[in-house]
Amino acid sequence: MDVYRSPLLDRPGAVEATEPDEGVAAHYGDPFREQRRLVAGEGAVDLSHRGVLRVSGPERLTWLHQMLTQHVEHLEPHRATSALFLDANGRVEHALYGVDDGEAFWFHLERSSAEPLRDFLEKMKFWSQVEITDVTDEYAVVWEPATEPAAAHLSRVTVRGRDVFVPRAELAAYVTEPAGVWAHEALRIEAREPRQGLDTDDRTIPHEVGWIGTAVHMDKGCYRGQETVARVHTLGRPPRRLVLLHLDGSVDTLPEHGAPVELDGRTVGTVGSAARHHELGPVALAVVKRNTPVDAQLLAGGVAAAQEVVVDPEAGLHVRAQLR
Repeated sequence: MDVYRSPLLDRPGAVEATEPDEGVAAHYGDPFREQRRLVAGEGAVDLSHRGVLRVSGPERLTWLHQMLTQHVEHLEPHRATSALFLDANGRVEHALYGVDDGEAFWFHLERSSAEPLRDFLEKMKFWSQVEITDVTDEYAVVWEPATEPAAAHLSRVTVRGRDVFVPRAELAAYVTEPAGVWAHEALRIEAREPRQGLDTDDRTIPHEVGWIGTAVHMDKGCYRGQETVARVHTLGRPPRRLVLLHLDGSVDTLPEHGAPVELDGRTVGTVGSAARHHELGPVALAVVKRNTPVDAQLLAGGVAAAQEVVVDPEAGLHVRAQLR
């Protein structure tokens, strides 16, 4: 497979990101300034390394509704949604972020997930009137802090900003004030939003990372993995829980992805995403065992860390897991 390289890496000061964001810029010379610009509502982040799939056909929404964790059967055009595909045991296989334009459902996801998910959807078509197309080579994703639809392109608008689906031929011209993915990741971590593959693993269930209510609809019909979702929702107490870590700012390095989170010499979890925030300092998301005391001081990859609860240890029917 060809190695992707964004044309925006030719901009002055661009420094390429590392896995899983290789192919786009980590920053353009001043990550903190780029963060502040995004917070002020200026600039855009090149996410053109993400995969983009398009599902068209008159039965697309009813067909997707049967498989997704989200209620999309009557999804209104241009209304943003997020959803998951689970395995039979309720573990997260794919996380997607989508919008329907009235003719097709567009969504983006981690690039490594695009081909496996397209292949799975092809096998699930049967006689449904749908067409699945991988349009990653034709369309790129750009994130902007603006919260109004993009004038010229399809966009997915949320409370934090918008994902714009831009034809790749127009990418370089569209992004006039670029900010790198380091800035984007720092703001994502601040918002307590997990990212598949970084803040999840092959055992993750939606409750553990706060996807109940944001990517999982609790009042829809059957889908693969629903039994686990319903059981944990009813009984509460998911095995693990997402936390925000405030890291010791006197340490020069950030804990690596997958580094152990320790309490009194015992491993109680792992570090997911880590970044340097322009106001909060070094922060990270981590998944720890449910019974880890919520006020315990932890070590994340050897770095002292204070935890902030994202998912309540008792999360379930009476204590809903939420991301702020």
